Amino acid sequence: MTDLSPDQPPAGAPTGDIAPVPQPETRRIPYASPVAGLPPQTGMTTDTAVFTQAYAVIPRTVMRDIVTSYLPGWTGMRMWMIARPLSGFAETFSQYIVELAEGGGADNPDDDPEIQHALFVTGGEMSVTIDGTEHLLRPGGFAYVPPGTPWSVRNTTPGNTGFHWWRKRWQPCNGVDRPDPIIAQEQDIAPSMMPDTDGAWGTTRFMDPADLRHDMHITVVTFKPGGSIPFAETHVMEHGLFVLEGKAVYRLNRDWVEVGPGDYMWLRAFCPQACYAGGPGPFRYLLYKDVNRHAPLWPNR
Repeated sequence: MTDLSPDQPPAGAPTGDIAPVPQPETRRIPYASPVAGLPPQTGMTTDTAVFTQAYAVIPRTVMRDIVTSYLPGWTGMRMWMIARPLSGFAETFSQYIVELAEGGGADNPDDDPEIQHALFVTGGEMSVTIDGTEHLLRPGGFAYVPPGTPWSVRNTTPGNTGFHWWRKRWQPCNGVDRPDPIIAQEQDIAPSMMPDTDGAWGTTRFMDPADLRHDMHITVVTFKPGGSIPFAETHVMEHGLFVLEGKAVYRLNRDWVEVGPGDYMWLRAFCPQACYAGGPGPFRYLLYKDVNRHAPLWPNR
């Protein structure tokens, strides 16, 4: 996005030696994206990429042109598929990082009526139309599309647009209606601070945790430098964690892994996790988890 120039004094205002009124500083929030391109032939192949029975780490440095995918019905798009259901691993969701060229998009992004969708913009701007209503999303913009709802997406601005796209089959439940669409902007949502952390650990929530219509949550988790998850979380929720900014040492099962902007962590159910935020700035990541439903007792049912 283009920076706005400083406000100019109105016509006829005195100039002379009058000092300008200082304006409060607003921190520009960065959103990491894939490296793309290809490394030189002289580059080293050593990296932090790893796939285990309990977790996977897909670092930013391996999200290159050669590993992108494409989808029928789309124009001017490519994507990095960083999570997909795998038998015996994480089974509830898929997650893509999509890059749209100018004019690129789709009028029917997914023709499966049982799938719900969530989008989070990390660069550029794009138009998302949900059930006939158009919305312009900028970096930090979020959209939730309920299952069976017509929607489309288009990059109507110059340059490329980047966004995350989560897909999950919505699990109906007796007495629970289909969720409503959501349009939100991260910067407009006050983070919910975890108790007894002195403000070191907060969560920006795009879905209301008390709304049991939702069977997945997308959030932005933020740690101040030195903040931590001070125990090994071990729970049934599957996770996808994409680092937006900052660095940390993250525990995955029995291993400690250093992660930074653009790195992705994919955790199966019950994989222990913890972290220490390293600074000097905030450590922030996009988080997916499945919630609010029984555990399926039969495959594909």
